[in-house]
Amino acid sequence: MFGEYEFNRKRADSTDGEPDPAVTPVPGNLPPQPAGFIGRGDELAELHGLMRERRLITLTGVGGVGKSRLALRAAADPEQARPDGVWWVELSPLHDPSLLTATVAHAVGLAGHSARPLDEELCAWVADKELLLVLDTCEHMVAECRHLVGELLQSAPGLTVLITSREPLDSPCENVFELCPLPCEGPDSDALALFRDRALAATPQAAAIFADPVRVRLAAEVCRRLDGIPLALELAGARLRLWSLEQMAQRLGARFDVLADTGLVFQPRHRTMRTAIGWSHELCEPVERLLWARLSVFTGDFDVAAARAVCSGGPLPASRVERVLAGLVAKSVVRRTQERGAGARYRMLDTIREYGQDWLIELDERRTVADRHAHWYAALSQAADRGWLGPGQVDWYRRMTAEHAQLRTALEHLLGTDPATALDMAGTLWFFWFSCGHVHEGRNFLERALLTADARTGAAYAQAVWALGLTAMLQGDMDTARKLGEECTRAADRLADPEPELRAAYLHAVSVLMPGDPIRALALAGPRARAGHGGRTSGPGWLLCRLATGYALCDLERFEEAAEEARGLREACTELGERWLRAYADYVLAVAALGLGHHGEAARHVRAMLSGKRLLGDRFGIALGLDLLAAAVAALGDGELAARLLGTGHAWWRTVGRPQMGSPSLTALRDQGERQARAAIGDEAYESAFQGGAAASTG
Repeated sequence: MFGEYEFNRKRADSTDGEPDPAVTPVPGNLPPQPAGFIGRGDELAELHGLMRERRLITLTGVGGVGKSRLALRAAADPEQARPDGVWWVELSPLHDPSLLTATVAHAVGLAGHSARPLDEELCAWVADKELLLVLDTCEHMVAECRHLVGELLQSAPGLTVLITSREPLDSPCENVFELCPLPCEGPDSDALALFRDRALAATPQAAAIFADPVRVRLAAEVCRRLDGIPLALELAGARLRLWSLEQMAQRLGARFDVLADTGLVFQPRHRTMRTAIGWSHELCEPVERLLWARLSVFTGDFDVAAARAVCSGGPLPASRVERVLAGLVAKSVVRRTQERGAGARYRMLDTIREYGQDWLIELDERRTVADRHAHWYAALSQAADRGWLGPGQVDWYRRMTAEHAQLRTALEHLLGTDPATALDMAGTLWFFWFSCGHVHEGRNFLERALLTADARTGAAYAQAVWALGLTAMLQGDMDTARKLGEECTRAADRLADPEPELRAAYLHAVSVLMPGDPIRALALAGPRARAGHGGRTSGPGWLLCRLATGYALCDLERFEEAAEEARGLREACTELGERWLRAYADYVLAVAALGLGHHGEAARHVRAMLSGKRLLGDRFGIALGLDLLAAAVAALGDGELAARLLGTGHAWWRTVGRPQMGSPSLTALRDQGERQARAAIGDEAYESAFQGGAAASTG
């Protein structure tokens, strides 16, 4: 971590003494634990023992038994801390098995900017690490999880994997831990304690029940009839807002009789969950049932605006959605999660969402609501694209990151139902794939969208080809990026629009610049080339071309011109309120200053660059910046700090993929810093400091 390596050492060239935000101090991404965890002491102790001694533990049990909550409780315990972190991967929103590896890689912080298969990259990344990986809700892709986990465990001796699933992986090294319902017997049972807790949360009047020994026994009987399944107990406790305990006990028996009479075969505990969820459904108003069914189209969490747009219609006008949603929250059907950004978000547990999906099919609305969902997120992507180069860039980054599961679901649906909109949406999300760390996933969606596209012309086609070229470029696949740049140029020429022409020029320029041809890059994206595309002075294409020009001029050692280009880019970005490109302008300014011998100035510029990159989670930018900062401080004579920064940079490059993208100029800059650091402190001290830096967290 930068603070550990005196990154903010007080010196004449430092900008301030505040900790730099480029690294998170504690590795891991565990979600917040929900309040009200009751019981499970014995299970926790046993699970902790398994996690200390075994490498693959699968926590199984029926839906609603509390697998995810127990896994989170166990993983969050300080005794389960690992040097390289504890990482949580939620798989319930994932429907395409081909994205499993990308989902795991992104969760652990591996951006994967490499053209080689991502499973190989992930295995290489975890090989020397000691970490705990939790894969939550695996039952819908057991075979794929079994294969990936087997590869990871074989590659990484220090890896422990905890799985939650309704069925085991059936892996040779798997230790299956079946989670049973809560004990129900006696007046002090865990099941009764949970029921009491949820009942009191629903209504203060429930206190009278638990002050009466006779009614306590009846409550215990209700818990027993519900088999001690936590979700069933929670739903039943919430029902006491509307029912008396006696009504609940009476209707419970009647409900079991109804299920028995249907002729459907349920395992006893599945019948219990069916009963508890059926109660909730029956107690809902008709519009609440309708909203419940329509909300089942969402994977992961969602906000009110999306619920209003996707779920309104017929007897449920948009103006009523928020109020009806609040009713479902009060009935424990929908859960309000932590707030992200400006507003609250909501989600349904998988078991409850599955019940809603059945009703959505019964209503014959599944396709209609899925279409609405997909087109809402396609429109959101368009809005984010329009706002990306503006003062709301950081907010858009956070919002689209929060909507990741919904974007994926929308694209999957559109690829099968509306290829033209899928192509448009995949291309519109260029910034999400390129700037926000989803390169592998973006390339997957873009390639599929282009394969299903009806036409090889038009603005959407040109944009998708450009976006695909950006992903190939970040993966170091420069041959593919160059070919796509040429195709993008041809497609843009047919449009007679300067913006796609400038975007194509940038892609083509960088695809030849990185392998070492700055003269050709300058011809493609320099001032003369930009003037030939209408002289446009705003938009991503123009700004990106200025960035490519600055890089090319640095490679040609025309540092004064490079600094002038970068200052112009930085001023344009500042005027727009943009941060991502502005940070790269700071990078070019730092390279130019270093080339001119202004080492303190170079350090100041690169620190500003790193601060901006941290705000937007740009791992590639952070890795670049660390190499440059190391070169600057080495030139200032601080070999130990330079070595530590190079070690930290090495750790960040490992999360990106191919170090320095294979670029001769980037490799030369990094090697320059190493040579100066070794000369200053000697090889032994260098290796020690480098290893210390390499152990830094990149979480």
